[in-house]
Amino acid sequence: MQNRLWALYDGVISLLTWSLIGIMVGLLLTGAGYVPGDTGQQAERFLRSYEFDFVSWTLNAIGTRVWQNSVDEQSYLSPAARSGIVRNYFKLRSQYENVQGQIASVYADPAVTDPATTSASLRAQLNSLRAQMASVQSLAEAVLQEQLSVILAEQGLTTAGQPVPPVAFHLTDLPYAFIISPRDVIRQDANLDVSGALTLDQQVALEDQVSKSLNVSALVVPLGGIGTYPTMVGQSSDLNWIASVIGHEWTHNYLTFRPLGLNYGTSGALRTMNETTAESIGIELGALLVQRYYPDLAPPPAPFTNIVKRDQPPAQQAQAPSFDFQAEMHDTRVTTDALLAQGKVDAAEAYMESRRRVFLQNGYQIRKLNQAYFAFYGAYEISGGGAAGSDPVGGAVRLLRRRSPSIAFFVNTMATFSSFQQLRDYLGLPTTP
Repeated sequence: MQNRLWALYDGVISLLTWSLIGIMVGLLLTGAGYVPGDTGQQAERFLRSYEFDFVSWTLNAIGTRVWQNSVDEQSYLSPAARSGIVRNYFKLRSQYENVQGQIASVYADPAVTDPATTSASLRAQLNSLRAQMASVQSLAEAVLQEQLSVILAEQGLTTAGQPVPPVAFHLTDLPYAFIISPRDVIRQDANLDVSGALTLDQQVALEDQVSKSLNVSALVVPLGGIGTYPTMVGQSSDLNWIASVIGHEWTHNYLTFRPLGLNYGTSGALRTMNETTAESIGIELGALLVQRYYPDLAPPPAPFTNIVKRDQPPAQQAQAPSFDFQAEMHDTRVTTDALLAQGKVDAAEAYMESRRRVFLQNGYQIRKLNQAYFAFYGAYEISGGGAAGSDPVGGAVRLLRRRSPSIAFFVNTMATFSSFQQLRDYLGLPTTP
């Protein structure tokens, strides 16, 4: 009885603690996810009926994590059994995605006159797989949280032996981000979260409505994760990608109450510094986790591109071997910037559309290539060039990483900066004009 009372007490304290942290992170996230300004405020009136309910999601996720912590089931499992739980979840997820693809093929086949009846058995199989995943998801998440915590401890990113904040995430369907940029310059003026249930037709309609009404460039973009607390991590059967996103979003939370994180939304340069730092470290932490606990699933070393991380998991990418995405996107961004600097807005937009068709012909499913696209993807400068064009911010972050003796040194140094000039001064780079 005493043990049960203590468990209840511990659960209540955990719930209060997590709720407080979640609220604090949520308040800061609002400032990071939405850049204040007239454009964003005007756009909100078009999006109100499609807004994502972060409060309900966060409370549900906190409840799930507190319940899992109170049960602490993973502590009674051997290391092999723990990894087996995670492997089983991702195996189920892979089967789920395969069946989803089969159902989509049925509905796309013009020879099938009654797709609902034809796909009935597949849909029943899908429901069964969904139920099986739901029964093990929370435990799989708890195992991955502990495994990443071990990696963080080994890398010196803990306080009194524990990561702060504790690693906490939930695999979930994500909202979309609604990005707004001016037409005459590439700049993120607003980043608003909208429901992930929007159909493609609804996405296009919202983009067109806001673009025409406010004379801006708008784009609905998919996300890999969001730095709420617990963090939101997208669904995928690719463990390597999931591990990198978990590390990425934990890094955001780690930076939240430090100068770099506190100033996330104050300038485009600081946003790029934040995202490039989290992207770089997320990839490194994710790779360390997979190599340590799932070595047979670790891919050979390969460069990550901006579009892989923030658009889709790698397994969903198709690309022509002879087509250098990074170089082509870099050239596209540089030319677009030059046209906009000359005041040739219509010409820049026509050029971007012509380039989108080139990417499409080479296997890159870019639905819309506009100023908002570059304003969003240009902040993830992990590989250099690409959608960032000639922006020097990412290069400076990568230079500091190369000069850093460890992950912890890099993250803790980046955390102290509240301006791009501070980073340049630290690196001994020439003062910006």
